[in-house]
Amino acid sequence: MSQYAHPEVLVSTDWVAEHLNDPKVRLVEVDVDTAAYETGHIPGAVGWHWKNDLEAPILRDIAPKELLEDLLSRSGIANDTTVVLYGDNNNWFATYAFWLLKYYGHEDARVMNGGRKKWIDEGRPLTTDVPSYPRTQYRAKEPNPEIRAFRDEILKRLGSSDLVLVDVRSPAEYKGEILAPENLPQEGAQRPGHIPGAKNIPWATAVREDGTFKDPEELKQIYQSLGVTPEKDVIAYCRIGERSSHTWFVLKYLLGYPKVKNYDGSWTEWGSLVGAPIEK
Repeated sequence: MSQYAHPEVLVSTDWVAEHLNDPKVRLVEVDVDTAAYETGHIPGAVGWHWKNDLEAPILRDIAPKELLEDLLSRSGIANDTTVVLYGDNNNWFATYAFWLLKYYGHEDARVMNGGRKKWIDEGRPLTTDVPSYPRTQYRAKEPNPEIRAFRDEILKRLGSSDLVLVDVRSPAEYKGEILAPENLPQEGAQRPGHIPGAKNIPWATAVREDGTFKDPEELKQIYQSLGVTPEKDVIAYCRIGERSSHTWFVLKYLLGYPKVKNYDGSWTEWGSLVGAPIEK
């Protein structure tokens, strides 16, 4: 994995197997299917529920600083802990959790290449035992505005030549044929379609059959062929910000693009805004 711009953020299943008992490493599973963790997980891994743990309980927002601090503290994670994230669906919500950790300034966060699927496909051990770790006193940094986009920023810059929007949803969602993936609830947006000028590059084009990321040359071809180039400001979005965090991770950490943001409001916000332009 040394060919990526930031190879330190990716670890292999072999690496994880070798560090199962490393007290400086904390494994964290974050799944789309929130019941998956209970059916079996990597020994020692804690489970985070993407909705209950990574979002604000009342507001339509990400977890506030104090909620994240409590989550990491009760997970036995200190500020200098190496946090290795993995999950189902080719690491959808693992990269979302990674993005959230980086938003609040955690230094050493990594993703297990291939996620839950690769670990299981290789016949590696699973357990239903839920670990318990001594509570820490985690202290998060102030939010990093350089990696999160908001609707007003996009509205002001629509049509700008130095901004490229990447819609990572399925072609059917992008075209306005459906509001959400067919296997997920049709929640959120009032209108179907996409943000004007956005390029449709589905998130899953970045991974191979086994869930691991494609090599840099393949990734460059995927994005740069559609005008998503490193000198531009790039904003990725999907429906609720989790699939777009996957693309954000690919562009920022695997390809090394310097100016990439995740618009976590995504289509559930944009498609319901009064007066916001859309295309089909």
